[in-house]
Amino acid sequence: MPFKKLHASLKEALERLHIESATPFQQNAIPKIKSGINVFGIAPKESGKTTAMILNTVQKLNCTAVGDAPRALIIVENKKEALELHEKFLEFTKYTDLRVYMGYEELHIDVQKSEIYMGVDILISTPKNIHKLFLTNGVSISELKICFVDDADFLLQRKELSSLTTTSESIKKCQYVILAEKLNPKLEKLRDYFMENSVVVKI
Repeated sequence: MPFKKLHASLKEALERLHIESATPFQQNAIPKIKSGINVFGIAPKESGKTTAMILNTVQKLNCTAVGDAPRALIIVENKKEALELHEKFLEFTKYTDLRVYMGYEELHIDVQKSEIYMGVDILISTPKNIHKLFLTNGVSISELKICFVDDADFLLQRKELSSLTTTSESIKKCQYVILAEKLNPKLEKLRDYFMENSVVVKI
């Protein structure tokens, strides 16, 4: 079972949240993501994709704050999704010193830059907002280890997809995980940008 090899803080969080066993998706996806390869995680709603993402992210960062630059980047569709995901991350990082920060277009870019400058481990944001932060040197990507796109079906929108692919050109070395309900042709085209040598985990 994937849960048996997790950090003690994550095991405590799972117990506190009454999550006793891994879903079929988590059983298949967690080991693949943990191995460090690029992954397309394809499964319907309520299959445990988001929890798998949180577990893998926190595990990869060893439940410990390090430096100032974000080591994990989580891409979401909008402010609502960023707020919800931020709350979920806090449930799992409650008794760690990991710093989780969310940014979105409605929040002034200078405010985000100053707050990120104080130190962030996990950065949650939208494609457009991340792109803007990169263009204005508002965030360092030098320490980035993993990038997730949660509920990536929204990338069917041309502007969102363009912002993501453009941003990825600035990231030299990073593991990517795309989570979605369906692997459509537009998502598959990401293999040409940053999803090379990726595997598909589908439930």
